[in-house]
Amino acid sequence: MNSSSPTISGTGNTPLSTEEWQELDRNHHVHPFVDPQQVKEKGTRVIVGAEGRYLMDSDGREILDAMAGLWCVNLGYGREELARAAYDQMTRLPYYNTFFRSAPVPTIELASVLANLAPGSLGHAFFSSSGSEANDTMVRLVRRYWDIKERPTKKTFISRTYAYHGSTMAAASLGGFEGMHAVGDLPLPGFVHVMPPYWYAMGEQGESPEDMGLRAARAVEDKILEIGPDNVAAFVGEPIQGAGGVIVPPDNYWPEIQRTCRKYDVLLVCDEVITGFGRTGEWFGAEKFNIEADFMTIAKGLSSAYAPISGILMTDEVYGVLSEGGVIPHGYTYSGHPVSAAVALENLRIMKEEGLIERVREDTGPYFQKRLRDLEDHPLVGEVRGVGLIAAIELVKDKETRELFDPMGTVGSLCHENMYDEGVIFRAMRDVLCTSPPLSITRGEIDELVDRARAGIDRTASELEMM
Repeated sequence: MNSSSPTISGTGNTPLSTEEWQELDRNHHVHPFVDPQQVKEKGTRVIVGAEGRYLMDSDGREILDAMAGLWCVNLGYGREELARAAYDQMTRLPYYNTFFRSAPVPTIELASVLANLAPGSLGHAFFSSSGSEANDTMVRLVRRYWDIKERPTKKTFISRTYAYHGSTMAAASLGGFEGMHAVGDLPLPGFVHVMPPYWYAMGEQGESPEDMGLRAARAVEDKILEIGPDNVAAFVGEPIQGAGGVIVPPDNYWPEIQRTCRKYDVLLVCDEVITGFGRTGEWFGAEKFNIEADFMTIAKGLSSAYAPISGILMTDEVYGVLSEGGVIPHGYTYSGHPVSAAVALENLRIMKEEGLIERVREDTGPYFQKRLRDLEDHPLVGEVRGVGLIAAIELVKDKETRELFDPMGTVGSLCHENMYDEGVIFRAMRDVLCTSPPLSITRGEIDELVDRARAGIDRTASELEMM
């Protein structure tokens, strides 16, 4: 054992200085989506506590979390009801699997609650632990569905550039990021991508967002015809592309996607890992855009991230086919974990009792969007876009021509750092600053969020003048 390692306390709260924690982190901890050289040179930000919408770091700084962790802490931090639900379940039944024709009570109840909550006939749930696992599972179940229907050539999945569906091999193949594909020789065979409805960066001169949305939707039909309808299993899309830069489609986009999928007998999969559970002002993004999905993947806000849990919802028709095929040869040790299920149930109960969905739809969501658009007067801000409590600020080199920075990403990373220094956490994707605060955020905290964001953008503009 390394001599610098702390004595095991059993609580994860060993008293060390920031510098000591940073040194341990450098020596032993591998971060996702972070350059190890940055960790080595700058040190990690050590987070020691949180309450409401604020995080506390090891130096005593209070930071407004405008990202709800990673789009997920919908109820905010410090909800004792969720901790109590976990404790009570741990003392009753800390774990049992859902193999062996067995199921813990909270798991059964959660499946039933979700069946009643989800739109359409999405009446059946398979549980896993992360959005990535949910999307990997969906890929297997979609292919299983077509095999049982004796259409085994329907294997290919169509997704979009800038789509994010997770980090496992199949989920990353579904995603549309070249940087992720470069790790692990991805995408795997059977995954193709088309353009997203990203008007600001991809819209042609004189083209309206609606015209561009129709063009992007028809790219899906073109791809189906290119591959052959008998070879296409499903189209997979987030109602709003979250980690791709909060790409909000125009109203005509999803109806055309749905028409195309039905015309060519292609399954429609809605990835609700980010947009599910209130983010858009509806329980699901599918309701916001009137999408009738055959499969829906969920995670994040399902438990407000207090316990790892995700799921795959499927329609009665889809499950009817799968149930005719015998054993479903797929599962995880933690599928339907009783503690996670209990926490998710309590989370959903609180959201209903406190009227959070209605509050986002009618009050804080519209106010958030209005206040963020005040930033469009800034010379660096080309566009603010969003729905409910999810939004993005697109930073541009030239507002008049919509010219982006080249190379992409440098200015976004700089602005992310400056915003953090101003006491607010956004997420930088390319030169897009994304935000999705807890659904429990107040109007006063929204004002504070926007003020701190503007201060970070101002600092970025000043530093660019010096470069």
